[in-house]
Amino acid sequence: MTIYKSTILTLALALNSLSCLSQVTLSADGPGNTYSLITSVLAPGHNPIETPDCNHTNFGDHIDEVWDSILGMNVFRFHIHVSPDNDRCINFDRQRNEIKSYDKSPNNLKGTQSEIVEYRWMFKLPIGFQSSSNFTHIHQLKSVGGSLASMPMYTLTTRKSNPNRIELRYAETDSQITLAQEPLSSFLGQWLDVKETIQYGSSGTYSIEISKVSDSTVLFSYTNDSIVNWRSGADFVRPKWGVYRSLINSQDLRDEQVRFADFVVHELGTVAIPDPLKQSKISLEPNPSNSIINLSGLPLEDLKVTVYNSTSTIITKINLNGRPTYSFSVRSWPRGSYYCTLESADTFKTLKFIVL
Repeated sequence: MTIYKSTILTLALALNSLSCLSQVTLSADGPGNTYSLITSVLAPGHNPIETPDCNHTNFGDHIDEVWDSILGMNVFRFHIHVSPDNDRCINFDRQRNEIKSYDKSPNNLKGTQSEIVEYRWMFKLPIGFQSSSNFTHIHQLKSVGGSLASMPMYTLTTRKSNPNRIELRYAETDSQITLAQEPLSSFLGQWLDVKETIQYGSSGTYSIEISKVSDSTVLFSYTNDSIVNWRSGADFVRPKWGVYRSLINSQDLRDEQVRFADFVVHELGTVAIPDPLKQSKISLEPNPSNSIINLSGLPLEDLKVTVYNSTSTIITKINLNGRPTYSFSVRSWPRGSYYCTLESADTFKTLKFIVL
């Protein structure tokens, strides 16, 4: 019998489809075959584990499972050593011991546009846990695809400071800001329950709550009902958990064992996203024309414009990048019918025009 009990989340949102609801849970089942267990849930037949094993083979697996007497169940134990651990023998100014979903994972582990996803897990940082003054990440939500894929969207990190603190970091584009922070001391030496809920989209929502497992006291919370949770060119968003820390100030660090338990990815459904192309009053004029075509009334978001002739040959293509108007010359084009397709992340619209 454990003292941890799942709660049922009720979202007061209109869901488009309840048939897509899905929950995936990764729970420790006892010592041995830990990597196989993680892989079987997060990316069967592939490799969702990023450990420093390659440069520290004599230690063995950097993630194992142990019995936890407080929770009364098996949990995952993540090991990280100041030396010789690094970042998968790729980067040597940092070290990483994380698990993740990624492009080889099942679709129900990938956050997609307009989807609402709840992530839950438990973790325990030991008494005396030492953080880098640069970064010591324990959780991230990262976009896959597009030019901003290298920058996490949300990051839960600890940092050496005065006092040491835990921070929620956010990046809409390629630079991060701190959304919320609390002194780290209250979080050490006890099991913590995390509930993170996100609606993915250009006008999304986000909330996170960290509470004590022992008595449900809330230690950290943040909510935003209108925040950008989608990036241009993104394919999906994936979660990561573990320890990912800088070695630039390694004198601040020590060998650590961080415990995690019961990783849950729960798809709660989708919400309708207003179609900006249908809502916008787009005009294409003059039509017919023998000189310049002007597009106006375009929604202020990334649009792809493609012009085809009557035989479906592409004549021109451009990305508007949020421009409200666009003009192009047709002076040298043969007479006839043409089609201008406007494509957003969610839909497309086609306008016909004639060149005289």
